[in-house]
Amino acid sequence: MHISPVLVTRRTCHRWSAGATAALLLGSWQQAQALSLAQLSTTDANNGIKLALSKGAETAVALLGRPDGFLGNPQVRIPLPGYLDDAAKLMKRFGQGKRITELETAINRAAEAAVPMGKDLLVNAVQSMSVTDARKILAGGDNSVTAFFAEKTRAPLNTRFLPVVKKATDDVGLIQQYNQFAGKAAGLGLISAQDADLPQYVTGKTLDGLFLMIGEEERKIRRDPVGTGSALLQKVFGAR
Repeated sequence: MHISPVLVTRRTCHRWSAGATAALLLGSWQQAQALSLAQLSTTDANNGIKLALSKGAETAVALLGRPDGFLGNPQVRIPLPGYLDDAAKLMKRFGQGKRITELETAINRAAEAAVPMGKDLLVNAVQSMSVTDARKILAGGDNSVTAFFAEKTRAPLNTRFLPVVKKATDDVGLIQQYNQFAGKAAGLGLISAQDADLPQYVTGKTLDGLFLMIGEEERKIRRDPVGTGSALLQKVFGAR
C-alpha cells in the first residue's frame, strides 16, 4: 500500500506537536510545583526554627531554673569575678572556706531563681521573629542562636532579672563585705567596675548561661532531629 509522503509528514508533525505540547504542559506543571515547594520550604524553615528555639528555650529554662541548675553545672556555674575568685581560693586555705562557699552558693541560687521569670520573654521573641532572622539562624554558625537571643532579649531580661538577683544576694550577710572588697579591687583595676556590683555581675552571668544552654539545646535538635519526635523538625533539619 502506498502512503503519501505528505500524510506521513502531517502525522509526524501532529505527533511532534502533541509531544511538544505535553512536554510544555509537564514543564509548566513542574515549574508550578517547584514554586509551591519553594514556598512550602520557606514556611517550613521558618516554623521549624521557631519550634526548635521554643523547645530549646523552654528546656534551658527548665534545666537552669531549678536547684543546682547553675551551681551543679560546670558549663554555667557562676564563680566570683576574676581576681576575687583567686582571692577566694586563698581565703579557703585560711579557714574562710565556709563563708566563701556560702557566697558562691548564694549567687548561683540567685541565678536559678531568676531564670524562670524570663520564659515568656524568650518565647515571645521566638514567635515574633522574622523570616530573615530564621534564615540567619538556619544557615548560621554555633553562635547564631546566642546572638539572636542576646539582641532581642538581653536588655529586657536584664531589667527583669536584676531585682530578683539583688533580693537573693541581699539576703546573704557577706554581700556588703563583698561590695567593699570588690570596690577596692575595681579601683586597682583588678576587676571591672561592673563586676564590682555583685547583683549586676550575677545577672550578666545568668544571661550568659541561659543563652549558652539555649544554644546547646538547639544544636542537639540539629544533630538529632529524629529524636525530637517532631515531623516538622525532622523535615527541616534532616534535609540539611
